[in-house]
Amino acid sequence: MKIIVLLLMLLVPSLSFVQASSPQAVSPQLATQQVTSPQIEKLNNLDNDISELYNESKNMTGTARDVVRLQLLNKNDALREMIQDLIDERTDETHGILLKQVNQQVEFIADASKYLLNKIAMTEKVLEQETNEGKLSAQKSLDESRRFSTRLLADQWTNYQWLKLLDQSAPAKEKALIGDIERRLGFMSASLTFDNQQEALLSKQLKSATEGEKTAIQLEHIIAQRKVNNDITTLQFLVTLADKMSLDTTQYKQQLFEATGTLTDELLNVDLILSIVSTWGEGAGEWLANNAPELLFKLLIFVAIILAFRWLKKLTRKMVKRAVSSPNLQLSRLIQDFFTSMSGNVVFAVGLLIALSQVGVDLTPILTGFGVAGLVIGFALQDTLSNFASGMMLLIYRPFDEGDFVEAGGVSGKVAHMSLVNTTIKTFDNQVIIVPNSKIWGDIIKNITHERVRRVDMVFGIGYSDDIALAETVLADIVLSHALVLKNPETMIKLHTLNTSSVDFIVRPWVKTEDYWDVYWDITREVKIRFDKEGLSIPFPQQDVHLHMVDKAAE
Repeated sequence: MKIIVLLLMLLVPSLSFVQASSPQAVSPQLATQQVTSPQIEKLNNLDNDISELYNESKNMTGTARDVVRLQLLNKNDALREMIQDLIDERTDETHGILLKQVNQQVEFIADASKYLLNKIAMTEKVLEQETNEGKLSAQKSLDESRRFSTRLLADQWTNYQWLKLLDQSAPAKEKALIGDIERRLGFMSASLTFDNQQEALLSKQLKSATEGEKTAIQLEHIIAQRKVNNDITTLQFLVTLADKMSLDTTQYKQQLFEATGTLTDELLNVDLILSIVSTWGEGAGEWLANNAPELLFKLLIFVAIILAFRWLKKLTRKMVKRAVSSPNLQLSRLIQDFFTSMSGNVVFAVGLLIALSQVGVDLTPILTGFGVAGLVIGFALQDTLSNFASGMMLLIYRPFDEGDFVEAGGVSGKVAHMSLVNTTIKTFDNQVIIVPNSKIWGDIIKNITHERVRRVDMVFGIGYSDDIALAETVLADIVLSHALVLKNPETMIKLHTLNTSSVDFIVRPWVKTEDYWDVYWDITREVKIRFDKEGLSIPFPQQDVHLHMVDKAAE
């Protein structure tokens, strides 16, 4: 709304010439030429409306006057459209009328331009004296004035083209207008360059500013952004107008492309593309000429550091592997592999960071990025990280190691491989099962082969009629004569349970862990053979059924 009010303020005083083109002034001429076409009548009506609205606005104030002045602007735009239509279909009868109207438009725009230039100069002075809070409003008013001033230049150029079509060219005025356009192009180009630099500088200051400084810098940054946006808009309009004048605008189009990053249809031409490519080529060549020796030296330093730390990584792994493999430490295979792998990776990571810092790379954003990436990956891979954490707990507490026979995660078998994420178990029937570490750590873990010796628990039963002493002697002879049974700890043979069908003995010899099943199977076989030989029975479950007969006659 402000721009409309501004246009009204500067246009209405300049519309005084419209009275001269009112129906009372034009009608005699029309009567003399006897022109009665509908287009001319419409033109006369627009003149009459403009004259009446102008007279009404003199006695009005406030919003009502603004509304009437807005109507004046719309009427003048309609008048220009009518002039364009009549010029396109001009005849000898309308020539004089059109020539007069166009000259009036030329005078009107010249007066409006002078007024607007004064207005811009005054606003610029006010802007310099305003506080930061008042600068936003003043800058907006200045931007609107500049945009409308540029629009007037386009209208004036159209007026001069109309005069050419009406055989009344104004070469001196055209030349002056072209010179004005060229000056404005240069000014807006320089203004865009300067404002871009200011905006970039304020943007950097804003990032490092304290909380107390941010408010003032943010306001200045907003003003700078508005200046840049207005410079781009105005320069784009001037470039379009200059193209109509056949002026060379290649450098300005290139500047717009660099400022906006957008290659529009208006900017897309062969000269511009060649200019952009040429500029990039020159910039790249100049950059290489200035930085190639330093860049090559940094590259050599980078490669040398990487190679050195790669060798150091291998050396570190060998040393750590030798250290963690020491029998005195008694570390599990998993923790040995973990320390060996991590030591080498840490050394290489440190070397990579040192190499990057030597070539001028700022490590702060990289480390920050790693932190942010870690959070994102952590949320995305919660289950995997849970397995990883469980793997760390297995690594620290070492409930089992590779080669152990375990019952864990609902699976029984030999541990074939362990990692920080999962454990591979090979079952007794040679199936390979991969169990997540979180499932293992969250369940009961039974390590069958953790100890060097195990007790073999067996139960043998004899009949109630058999000789208990003989059975004890036979069992003791079988167990103690087995070569794989350990003498210490001592074997236990005891009468344990008077069962429903048998008298049960428990037989519990101690053996080496690896001999468990051999002893179990050997003793079981030998017991059956010796019991048969000694006449000792191995009773099967028995149950007595008592039948009570009832005489039907008694019932």
